Amino acid sequence: MVYTVGEISKKLGIPASTIRYYDKEGLLPFVERSSGGIRMFKEDDIPGLEIIECLKKTGMPIKEIKHFIDYCVEGDSKIDERLSIIEAQKNAVIKQMKEMQSMLDMLNYKTWYYQTAKEAGTCAIHDRMDLKDVPKKYHRYKLPKSSAIIPMTSKTVSW
Repeated sequence: MVYTVGEISKKLGIPASTIRYYDKEGLLPFVERSSGGIRMFKEDDIPGLEIIECLKKTGMPIKEIKHFIDYCVEGDSKIDERLSIIEAQKNAVIKQMKEMQSMLDMLNYKTWYYQTAKEAGTCAIHDRMDLKDVPKKYHRYKLPKSSAIIPMTSKTVSW
């Protein structure tokens, strides 16, 4: 089966403009064109589009994706280079995931913090709260009372 840009866009959930951009940047050398210049995508092209989209979503710059695609086109002689690129990106994603988990942990803590404050009617509840009253998973966020209020000009802010 052959797909147009619009059809492959719908099939993969990638905007048609993004697919055209990828083509303009040289990321789709495997895509054939009709005699009228229309891009014709085959089922065999889908994995290529999926890896491009995956690499892009992981934050890899288009220039680096282009290097990867070029190595794919060169064939088996560039397996080591392709593996190196994929491993490096995988490690970058693992690092991003750890950072994101840390951010999610902080947001979970702040959700608990503000839910507790809402129930008490004040954030000051946390100034009087003993560490034993804080869920253990949030102990690392519980600041000493002297650090909980940060001076801001003439006012203080309770975070």
